[in-house]
Amino acid sequence: MVGVEWLRKRGGGADWPRVLLVALAATVLLAVGVAAATSTTSFGPYNPGWDGSSDLRSQIQAEPGVEAELLRDTAGYEGIEPEGTVAFVAAPDEPYTGEDAERLRSFVENGGTLVVLENFGEGGNTVLAAVGADARFHGDLLRDEQNHFRGPPMPIADNVTDHELTDGVTQLTLNYATAVEPGEATVLVRTSDVTYLGSEETELAEVEELDAYPVATSENASAGTVVAVGDPSITINSMLAEPDNAAFVSGLYEDADRVVLDVSHVGDVPPLAAAILTLRDSPFLQVVVGFGAIGAVAVLSGRRLPTNRLRRTRAGRARDLERAEPGRELSTADRAAYLRKRYPDWDDDRIERVTAAVERAERRGPDGPGTEPTRGSDEHDQ
Repeated sequence: MVGVEWLRKRGGGADWPRVLLVALAATVLLAVGVAAATSTTSFGPYNPGWDGSSDLRSQIQAEPGVEAELLRDTAGYEGIEPEGTVAFVAAPDEPYTGEDAERLRSFVENGGTLVVLENFGEGGNTVLAAVGADARFHGDLLRDEQNHFRGPPMPIADNVTDHELTDGVTQLTLNYATAVEPGEATVLVRTSDVTYLGSEETELAEVEELDAYPVATSENASAGTVVAVGDPSITINSMLAEPDNAAFVSGLYEDADRVVLDVSHVGDVPPLAAAILTLRDSPFLQVVVGFGAIGAVAVLSGRRLPTNRLRRTRAGRARDLERAEPGRELSTADRAAYLRKRYPDWDDDRIERVTAAVERAERRGPDGPGTEPTRGSDEHDQ
């Protein structure tokens, strides 16, 4: 292979400067590729870190019979059939207003299921208000000094209502969650009855009331359903596998035909993923890229070997023929017979072309056209 030969010295052994150059280039390309394909956005579906939700995206994509879709713009809702679709909105950085709010409302009114996950930001409440839901996120931190995972700010909510959306769920393991004020919504999951609302600095002695607070609700809104969860962290990579977060999340979409991850108001999609999504959404670009790929293959397949490499190849074949039977002049038929044996996959036309090329190379000789090659010359000894 030409690439491997390039990494070797003329006298044998590795050409270490070139090897190191290739290794450096490969490392840079790998780093650029990872940066282009991943994100650091919290709760982002392309973030493989502890605070990302790439595992959830993989879980949804692996679900049989469920089509996964990523929306970078709420205009995408207009091309989706709401019935049979579950859309997730997790901790939006910006409020949904204007056309964005109208598109979400239309999605729910026409039978879609919207799951809103929020803890301390106001983005979640603007979504709930936009679609006409009663539930609201409280905004203060839930703490439980007795029933927790790794500390009071990580309560274990094990008061689970018997509901179709909680089938197989016995608890949620929370991480810096807030309560959900249900209004007329049905409460799906509550904390233990010794939980309180405050901040990280709040001491239990300062608390006037302990209670079991709702952390997940469900309600009908027009023809659709709105689920509010007071902790987007149940979807992140470091918490999804904790009891029974994955079961609860998957139960929200197990009967759906399509799952939408709405990232229109949360950070940026990595460049490579954005390019793929843009290509998928544009038939024109698909045609352009398709024809470009076909053209590139055609150009590459039509490339000719450089002249000096071709000459070396012909000279090498001439030496192969001579080594086959040293001391005997080979006829055209002998050469053809040898090539057929050496290269059984070659057709007759190619055999004839190579035989003629080898004979022309021999007639030219090492000193140029019109000279005969000399036995024992450098070209034959190499």
